[in-house]
Amino acid sequence: MVVTATIANWRVHKILIDQGSSIDMLYWLTFLKLNVPESAIQAYSEPLLSFAGQKVRSRGFVDLLTTFGIGQSYRTLMVRYILVDADTSYNVLIGRRTLNQLGAIVSTPHMAMKFSASNEMMITVKADPKEARQCYI
Repeated sequence: MVVTATIANWRVHKILIDQGSSIDMLYWLTFLKLNVPESAIQAYSEPLLSFAGQKVRSRGFVDLLTTFGIGQSYRTLMVRYILVDADTSYNVLIGRRTLNQLGAIVSTPHMAMKFSASNEMMITVKADPKEARQCYI
């Protein structure tokens, strides 16, 4: 499922919601476009396994405010992103860590993700099929 969210005050498209991933990943080229100072990067030395089972080195991690939803239906939280320099059609990968923090229920048949806001209002973030198609081209 591919969604859009706001990361570090920038609207970021092509965010893959991956319930099978244990980490949240921000790809290096996307990080550079966010205008976050490189001094915000902290060391991270654990090797990562890619989708193909190969080890991938990270460039560290960064904690960034991330907002899911729009208008008055949104929720903002601090997300720890592992920075990876890899060639991919996605800009960000959101894994179980953030999905659990949101208390999100992801429904791939409905192409939507639901979670509650701080005021107990339910928020629905719908997948963007147009963006998803661009990722697979």
